[in-house]
Amino acid sequence: MKFVAFERAMQGTGASRRLRISGKTPGIVYGGDTQPQLIELDHNALWHALKKEAFHSSILEMEVNGAVSKVLLRDVQYHPFKQLVQHIDFQRVDARTRLTAKVPLHFKGEEESEAVKLNHNLVNHVMTELEVTCLPADLPEFIEVDLTGLTSGATVTVKDVKLPKGVKFVPHGNKVNPVVASAVAPRVEEEAAPAAEGAAPAEGAAAAKPAAKGKK
Repeated sequence: MKFVAFERAMQGTGASRRLRISGKTPGIVYGGDTQPQLIELDHNALWHALKKEAFHSSILEMEVNGAVSKVLLRDVQYHPFKQLVQHIDFQRVDARTRLTAKVPLHFKGEEESEAVKLNHNLVNHVMTELEVTCLPADLPEFIEVDLTGLTSGATVTVKDVKLPKGVKFVPHGNKVNPVVASAVAPRVEEEAAPAAEGAAPAEGAAAAKPAAKGKK
């Protein structure tokens, strides 16, 4: 994806507020061998771009003053309750340097799996993205997770996911093989057994009193 940005001369809280009032969003580009670059973007164009999954997970082409450079979206700050992007950060991309990025997961095949089709399991998508490391040219827009072989009560972990060539999962702490998706069997509630015909009355039930005879 390609987008257009403009150099930003002014910085500070007041300058950023004036930019937002004029329909612009302040931003910064950092990384590489050059100094961080202050930029501004058209807010409406940016707002629509942020709705696209590729804008968050792929290498972007940023044009500033006619020069195009490759960047990766790193952070977006939204207003707490308004539909407003307050600030955005990009990182320059070096084609020869490995980068770390979060890539969305696309699930397929769960409706055809044994877990769902035969056993009526509910499939829980435990993870919606994977953090990976790779060269910029190898960064995928998304990673596909095939759930066709999922069986009742089973799980799919990171090691079960086929990663694209050159892409490696980035573990955190002791979670070297976390669960990506799981099949959960539906609960089966036992029905109460019907009372047998002619059964004795419940214990503790009061016996019927015979009718009192009148005095002669």
